[in-house]
Amino acid sequence: MEHFLFFISSLSLLSLIYLLSKIIKNESRSNPPGPLGLPFIGNLHQIDQSSFHTSLWQLSKTYGPIISLRFGFVPTIVVSSATLAKEVLKTQDAIFCSRPPLIGNQKFSYDGLDVAFSPYNEKWREMRKIFTTHLVSPYMIQSSRYIREDEVSRAMDKIKTLALSSKNVNLSKIAKSVTSTIMMRVSFGKRYQDEEERKKVLQLLNKLQETIMNLYVSDIWPGLPFVSLVDRFMGKMNMLEECFQGFDMFYQQLIDEHLNPPNIKSHKEKEDIIDILLRVMKDKLFSLTHKHIKAMLMNVLVAGIDISAAIVIWSMTLLMKNPKVMKKAQEEVRIAIGNKGKVDEDDLSSLTYMKAVIKETMRLYPPSPLLLRETLKDTTLHGYKIKEKTVVHLNAFAIGRDLEVWANPNDFLPERFLGSDIDFKGNDFELIPFGAGRRICPGVLMGVVMVELLLANLLYLYDWGLSNDIRKEDIDLDALPGITMLKRNELCLLARVYF
Repeated sequence: MEHFLFFISSLSLLSLIYLLSKIIKNESRSNPPGPLGLPFIGNLHQIDQSSFHTSLWQLSKTYGPIISLRFGFVPTIVVSSATLAKEVLKTQDAIFCSRPPLIGNQKFSYDGLDVAFSPYNEKWREMRKIFTTHLVSPYMIQSSRYIREDEVSRAMDKIKTLALSSKNVNLSKIAKSVTSTIMMRVSFGKRYQDEEERKKVLQLLNKLQETIMNLYVSDIWPGLPFVSLVDRFMGKMNMLEECFQGFDMFYQQLIDEHLNPPNIKSHKEKEDIIDILLRVMKDKLFSLTHKHIKAMLMNVLVAGIDISAAIVIWSMTLLMKNPKVMKKAQEEVRIAIGNKGKVDEDDLSSLTYMKAVIKETMRLYPPSPLLLRETLKDTTLHGYKIKEKTVVHLNAFAIGRDLEVWANPNDFLPERFLGSDIDFKGNDFELIPFGAGRRICPGVLMGVVMVELLLANLLYLYDWGLSNDIRKEDIDLDALPGITMLKRNELCLLARVYF
């Protein structure tokens, strides 16, 4: 009898093991391919957090255009081809259009009150409508033209002073100074004469990049008891709270100034973004609060300052490393503008080659290298089952280097865009630096005109060179970790006045 019971028990155990192995095998077949992870941590040990997008790109070379990963308890897929990006961002956009509720994103979006970071829901659709209708409309872009032209002109004067004294020009600082001052004037209605005051805002933005990219234990093992205490013990929550409070106090002060017009100094601009949002709140067309306004300002500053500055600096970096392309771009601008002495926004439409330079720059160094999504329900992609609440990374960096789409993808060749209809407005999925579909960056047009105006004037007014001890091969292409791909080391050049 004992032998019989042992036999039955053994048979049952073997059957259970067989059934579990079949379930696991079938499950793995239904998931996209990917590297084998470890218990509890998943694939965390296989990713370089300081260069997340390039780590994922290298994995795609081994496992293909769709990869399955697990970061702690969080199921994740990575999409690295234009064909699958189209499926995600167009065909199944309604399923892939949400955002995961990450700790940093939730904090800076005031718990999902913004456009960039909040999950997809009715509240998000309402905020998106406000953003596109009131803040980045064609009228708003045109009405702020004088600000962009004024700030670019001031920057060119600053460069001229440095050029005449043969001093190095820190283009990274100048680009960020221009974009930040433009966005502050558009948003807050005043020009920050005090350099220290403006620097405080830029320091907060730099800190924001760092805190959002922090690896929070609560994001990796959500729902695990006491896991938030680990983030607090490591000091991450204090850093996050300190940065958030800095922004919150800054925004509240600005809102208070706008609610009490006599407190606003005489150099107040025309109606600015805070004015518009307060008017919308007063008219009760939408259920806006001060928290909504602060969340929207966060989006405007992060996108308008960092992204635009990054594109200009990567463009100038690549032009310096490719002198023939630089010469061709300068010749186009100088022939088109003649002896006028400056480039204004009416001239930009004729600068076809320069626009190709910008597209090629964004192909190689997209300002947002990873586009973050989360699935709203179960679906199928490329024959694989994708579950609800799966985190999705669309690797714009890898897509820009896809051998199936781009010839010689590692070469800087703006000519590939001449005579091409490929654009970055969300309809061509081989070039998606600003995303596509419902979550495409709503401020694309405002950001791009700022980039074009600044770059055109840099090319028109100055010839650019390197210090005697530096060769073009020495210019690095390293990027900082962050939601925006910023150049790690500042670009410092010598300028010679052309006009």
